[in-house]
Amino acid sequence: MTTRLPLDEQLAALQDALSRNETLLEVLNRTADLDLPGWYVTAGCLFQTVWNVVTGRPPAEGIKDYDVFYFDDRDLSWEAEDKVTGAAADVFAGLPAEVEVRNEARVHLWYEEKFGVPCAPYTSTEAAIDSFAATTCCLGVRLTPDGRWRVYAPHGLSDVFGLVVRPNPVLAPRTVYEAKTARWRRQWPELTVLEWPTA
Repeated sequence: MTTRLPLDEQLAALQDALSRNETLLEVLNRTADLDLPGWYVTAGCLFQTVWNVVTGRPPAEGIKDYDVFYFDDRDLSWEAEDKVTGAAADVFAGLPAEVEVRNEARVHLWYEEKFGVPCAPYTSTEAAIDSFAATTCCLGVRLTPDGRWRVYAPHGLSDVFGLVVRPNPVLAPRTVYEAKTARWRRQWPELTVLEWPTA
């Protein structure tokens, strides 16, 4: 059972599972070509690929989009981010999926208007990943210049492989967690979704 493997073997199992999603591999390789500061491919495209592999589904089934986070606090203007997303649109052209590229240094500028709670400025891409609504989602992968995989998983990988969704009440409101988990349960009914803490 993957959830009980030593961490190095879980990392190997993660790379094996993610490598079955050809679109994800292409996103990783093309993002490396963009050379964005502090970048990771992150969020649903990763843990949902694992869920698909664990449950015997096609690796890319049900994945809405592919998220690329980077961190550049040298210019927080919308125009600077728009320039990057424009270049990314060219790089990702032809892929059978939407790729969303976001500068996490700018999130605090729009987060409260969208989600109703303030967000302190992030200090890194990792800090942004730390604030996902579920700890299971806190996962990022990027390629190093020599082609090795760098994995950021502050809460480990056992829940990802075990199909457990655990709330992470550090930023996102309960409504965001419950909306996401309701959608995921419809696609992956095998999930165990833990309740948002009431205290």
